[in-house]
Amino acid sequence: MNASNITLRFRGVRGSLATPGPTTAAVGGNTSCVEVTVGDHRIVLDAGSGLRALGDELVAQGGSDTTLLLSHLHWDHIQGLPFFTPLYVPGHRVEVVSGANGVMPLHDALRRQMTAPFFPVELDDVGGRLDVREARAGEVVRVGDATVRLARLNHPDPVWGYRIERGGRSVVYATDTEHYACVDPVLRRLAADADVLIYDAQYTPEEYRGDHGPAKVGWGHSTWQAGVELARAAGVRTLVLFHHDPRRSDDAVADLEARARAAFPGAVAAREGEVLDVAAAADGVAASAA
Repeated sequence: MNASNITLRFRGVRGSLATPGPTTAAVGGNTSCVEVTVGDHRIVLDAGSGLRALGDELVAQGGSDTTLLLSHLHWDHIQGLPFFTPLYVPGHRVEVVSGANGVMPLHDALRRQMTAPFFPVELDDVGGRLDVREARAGEVVRVGDATVRLARLNHPDPVWGYRIERGGRSVVYATDTEHYACVDPVLRRLAADADVLIYDAQYTPEEYRGDHGPAKVGWGHSTWQAGVELARAAGVRTLVLFHHDPRRSDDAVADLEARARAAFPGAVAAREGEVLDVAAAADGVAASAA
């Protein structure tokens, strides 16, 4: 592998609620979690239920350092953290980074999640080392020789998008964000010329408008169509449709993917377990199964 490359492994691709079952098995039912390998360092985007299996693998492999970038603190993005095994193992270091949530310090929010009667283990009692960092919009965070830049996204509660860069390669993570009537200028800047854009496509345009039910305007999520418009405007090479609605079956995700790909050939739906080599994605090569 090229030393400057970035590799993505999708550990959880579902939004709002974990949805195991026969109609979601191919795409996956775990909530948001993307493992990013950058050189010798591991960055994890969000701590949804997909984080649990990753933690078990890291302990088995003897890995000792993980950086978690949280988009926000809704349950589907943090529910895997109490089940992340490295958190409990002495010698393992877990750094959690996010922007301000507008209510309380990040460490206090994570501690509250792991208190009785909600969880049997207090955050202060874990055996691993936990470092918490609250970053600001526009701030550049370094993880090894990779740079991470934050941007505030459009959601009812504060949500943060991330751009990860190393050696001329770039990945942008923008989930739980709602589009505007025009292309979001903040996201356009964040995603400019990115190799890969992982984008919230929870709704179809018809669902968002409310053609056959309640409109989803103001709910803080977006569509494949808005993702395509952003990808074109920003010069993105590969658009990954992410945060699939819990009601979306495997067949429905495939249909959504086909519609997006007809408009933007570089579009692909995120599927749990798939691996995306960012250099290959920049050359138009599809993701591979784990």
